[in-house]
Order: sequence, then structure tokens, then C-alpha cells
Amino acid sequence: MRILVVSTPVGRLGSGRGGGVELTATALVAGLLRRGHALTVLAAEGSELPPACAGAELWLEAGQDQPSWQHQPRQAAVQIPPRSLLGALWARALAQQACFDVILNLAYDWLPLWLTPHTTTPLAHLVSMGSVAEAMDQVIAAIGRSHPLHLAFHTAAQAADFQLAGPPRLVGNGFDLDRYRLSEQPQALLGWAGRVAPEKGLEDGALVAARLGLPLAVWGLREDADYARRVEAMVPPGTLQWRGFLPTDQLQAQLGRCAVLLNTPKWNEAFGNVVVEAMACGVPVAAYARGGPAELVQEGINGALAPADDLDGLLAAVQRAQRVPRQSCRRWVERHCSREAFAARLEQWLQAVCESWTRGR
Repeated sequence: MRILVVSTPVGRLGSGRGGGVELTATALVAGLLRRGHALTVLAAEGSELPPACAGAELWLEAGQDQPSWQHQPRQAAVQIPPRSLLGALWARALAQQACFDVILNLAYDWLPLWLTPHTTTPLAHLVSMGSVAEAMDQVIAAIGRSHPLHLAFHTAAQAADFQLAGPPRLVGNGFDLDRYRLSEQPQALLGWAGRVAPEKGLEDGALVAARLGLPLAVWGLREDADYARRVEAMVPPGTLQWRGFLPTDQLQAQLGRCAVLLNTPKWNEAFGNVVVEAMACGVPVAAYARGGPAELVQEGINGALAPADDLDGLLAAVQRAQRVPRQSCRRWVERHCSREAFAARLEQWLQAVCESWTRGR
């Protein structure tokens, strides 16, 4: 297939602003290239693709970054800023759509979803978040009724946020496991990774680390500097080790030294990339039983679960996770989350979308 992948409009690939969508984008492009497909990636000016995606063509567009829906009130109106990057990306996609068999949208935004019945080339959407806004809930539900095959989700927990007409298409996610090394000798160190923003719940990880008397290494973009300062003030000095946003090779080398990764979302995570990245390094995960991580973390196999927002439960989960064999974490990832398996699931879905579109027209 000739596939046009339209990236997130909230920032350039490689900036960290796109969160897990950036990792998903590079994994699916590399995986589909290896399966013999022709990929073009349409992304924000300044974006870069890793060497594994070198076979893809990269088209760049300038414009103002799109506000992320997860930082808007639930009742917020649809926004398109002046000189919009979102508008520039989709103007280019529509102008070039005849050159492709299918367009794969990675943007969690209203405009590309609304466009689904109006294109001449089938438009498929890999939905990257759960329910965060009424406008998005409504447009996803509408496409779920009119073009159900054109939607795919990472996990059942994510898909359950939306009013869908039938069973959801679940594709999980995928990782280049050659880039993650199993580390069998952990340090007396806990880890936490993600955008540093209130919905990620860093304060819970910090409080549990302080109660255990262990330092907490924090990786990720400081999206909300005021929030980061408030969390740091809640715990004894030295509890938090700010490591910043790192590329995968550097992240996995540091992440593998952790005894346990804490995952503390305050919202329904669609998947939980950092959860799998930790497991790929042999690091068990102590997570709240909420959203995608609740499906990924298997008690005693790759980590332990705690009731959502329960600090005592999370502390106990950390202690149980420390007893999980690190080789068991890596084996689980190899069975369920390889880049190759993810690409195969995507290929099957996109082929079904193309076939259905051809029959319908």
C-alpha cells in the first residue's frame, strides 16, 4: 500500500510535545516499511525521523501548534488557531490524497475525523486518547456509526470511553525491542516517566517514593513548570531526580537501572508506552488500575496493580513489583508488544479499510 501518515499537530516529531504519539508514529512507520509498504509522513516543520524510518518520505509544513484537547475544558469549542499547523497539514493531505491508497491520521482532533466521509481516498484514524472533550466524543461516535472500520484504538479500556456502534478494532502498540536492553541488576531507585503535567499524577509517585525513602528518577518534558515545582515542594529535598526528555537509547539505558517504574495517571491513559518501555528493560511496573496500563500490567508477571488514586495501595504494589523476575517482564513484552506484531495488526486493519472503501464506492 501507499500510505500517507499525518502526524500530530501539537508539535514536531522529536520534541516530546506529542507524547506517546511520537513513539507510536515512528514504530508504525518503521514496521510498515519492513512489511513492504511505501510510507510518506506529513508532520510539523522541524520534525525528524529516526534511522529505522529512513525509507519513508518526510513532508513538512509550518504553522502554529494545535492546542491539545486534554488541556481544554470538556465543553470547549473546536479550535483552529490563526496560521494553523492542523489546517496546513490537512490542506496538504487533501491536495495529495490521490497519490495514496490510504491516509492514516494520528491527530486526536476534530477536523480530520470530520473529514472522513468527505475524502476521495480512505481516511483511517488511530485514536490516541480516551474521552477528554464532548466535541471529540461526539465526532468519534459519529464516525463509529457511519465508518466504524475507519477507527482503531490501542486498548479496550480506551475504546470503552466512546459510544461505539460495535466492537472496537484494537491494535495495541509496538516497540523496536532491539533498542531496549534487559538490565538484571537494579539500583535502589524508582522511576517515573511521562509529560510532567497534572493529569499524569507525578505527585503520587513522589509521595510514595518519599515514604519508601527511595529517590524517584523523573523522565519527560516539563510541560507545566509550576506543577513540577509544587510536586517537588511536597517531598524531602533530593527525592526527585529530574532527568529531562531523552531519546529512546538514552532513556532505556537509565530506565533499566530502576527497581520499579511507577505509573500514576489521573485520567484514562489510552495505552501506556512508558509502561512497556520499562518492562522491555526488565523493570517491573507498579501502576494504578486505570485505563490502558490496567490491561498491560499483569500481577506477578510484569508488575503489580493498585486501586486508582490509592497511595497505600500503590506503596504495597511497589513492594510486590520488586519481587517480580525481571526476565519475566521482558518475555511478556516480546510476546505482546513487538514492532513486528504491531505492524501486522495495522496492515490487516488498513487493508480492510481499503477493501471496504473500494466496495462501498
